Amino acid sequence: MAKIYLDGENIVRGRIASYAAKAALGGDEVFVLNCEKVLISGTEEEIINDFKTLRRMNTIKPEKGPFLSRTPERIVKRCIRGMVPDFRRARGKVAINKVKCYVGIPAEFAKEKLIKIKSNIPKKYITVGKLSRLA
Repeated sequence: MAKIYLDGENIVRGRIASYAAKAALGGDEVFVLNCEKVLISGTEEEIINDFKTLRRMNTIKPEKGPFLSRTPERIVKRCIRGMVPDFRRARGKVAINKVKCYVGIPAEFAKEKLIKIKSNIPKKYITVGKLSRLA
């Protein structure tokens, strides 16, 4: 039951999500910091259009969902949830509750050693912070 502090700066969203999901399923408590600087690979127009389409998918009864938040930490946490198998069952719920996402680095975590995941920066990308502002 270790505490893992992940730095999301210039890391592709899928890589940090799979790492965090695997650690949470293993019983570790995961803190993802700098969520607004996480990268989403692809062209800016495609990513924004896909996100807008997902947010407005159910036009007949929008109160039934899907409910997609526009804040960067919620976008990253939903991606991590997607990497957890059976997130609706007991094991998945416990794992998701062990993941905490933050914008920036809060003062309480300033002295902690951050883990930087090795990842190549894609040629075409958009940051989660920019997506949350534009969508």
